[in-house]
Amino acid sequence: MLDLKTKYASLCDSDARYYIVTGGRGSGKSYALNTYILSLTYERGHTILFTRYTLTSAHISIIPEFLDKIDTLGVNHHFHITKDSITNITTGSTILFKGIKTSSGTQTANLKSLSGVTTWILDEAEELNDEDVFDKIDFSIREQKKQNRIILILNPSTKEHFIYRRFFEERGVQPASNKTVNDTTYIHTTYLDNEENLSKSFLEQIERIKVSNPKKYEHTILGGWLNKAEGVIFENWEVGEFQEIDVPVFGQDYGFSVDPTTLVKVSIDKANEIIYVKELIYQKGLSTKDIFTLTSQHVGNGLVIGDSAEPRLISELRKSGLNIKEAIKGQGSVTAGISLIQGYKMIIDKDSTNLIKELNNYQWLEEKSKTPIDDYNHCCDALRYAVTYKLKNKNSGQYNIY
Repeated sequence: MLDLKTKYASLCDSDARYYIVTGGRGSGKSYALNTYILSLTYERGHTILFTRYTLTSAHISIIPEFLDKIDTLGVNHHFHITKDSITNITTGSTILFKGIKTSSGTQTANLKSLSGVTTWILDEAEELNDEDVFDKIDFSIREQKKQNRIILILNPSTKEHFIYRRFFEERGVQPASNKTVNDTTYIHTTYLDNEENLSKSFLEQIERIKVSNPKKYEHTILGGWLNKAEGVIFENWEVGEFQEIDVPVFGQDYGFSVDPTTLVKVSIDKANEIIYVKELIYQKGLSTKDIFTLTSQHVGNGLVIGDSAEPRLISELRKSGLNIKEAIKGQGSVTAGISLIQGYKMIIDKDSTNLIKELNNYQWLEEKSKTPIDDYNHCCDALRYAVTYKLKNKNSGQYNIY
């Protein structure tokens, strides 16, 4: 088989369950892992599940990478290839290619039902933000007769990602480590480990980035973890003490099993253009009664601005005695509310951990159309409801209230 660089030797030598493979651009990690996966098919009894969060056409996007290595090795006659699988006919071991998310939703049920999987590869693992989905697939990898392997391949994103928290922060492992700790092997490479395979122009480009944009060099090229995502919507904030400058108003967003119900307290110093924000509730699984009880404890007779997409819930909370109004919504209300907040400086209470996490990761899905991502927005939406109500810019009358 093709030779693997020294840093990847632990793929063969370690008996760990988890392999965290990180690195920046040009590090060669995809090449090394695909080579290793092919070599694994020469052992009998393997079913290897290769996934990406979004994968619709494996025969176009991934399988050609494997075909290139098969051609290089001259072993085409060893493999049977379809649009979503590669089978080593000398051993019967197979690589299956699947997407976790499809156009119809999250495909966890199908993935979970796959039997006999010995190795799960999650490529571009930074794109999977739902730890529950990870756990469902992880728990299904339990073949007794073979070593079970969970291999995560990623370009590090922010430190808020569950992979960083679970495999680095909670285990006291420093980023860019190359070692095995308990059940996890860490492999980190950069372009410096792969210079002989990179073009002169590519290396020159990297040197320019190193000088002109050190932050990009650290993250994109060296594969460092970010404290916050690039291109976040709100950069006009800092952590500080909450101050009640005027009569506060409370913003509330609703969830249940998947998304949390949230409550934030907002006070605005209009003279100095400062918004003070404090997170009060961030919890899943709350019933209407629970929401009323918890919210009442925090707000008393204060005014709550709730997500108007839940009119029946708001009506029930109002009948229970909560002082609550529907948020201003309608076409353009999201970007208008974001614009209002961006015009002020925000002071975020130091104990508002979930709100801080959201602010570090709340980005534009499409910046041109000003469409935010539908994630990291549960406290942010509640904040927007409250601020929009208090400030109501000149265009607020154009939005439907319902």
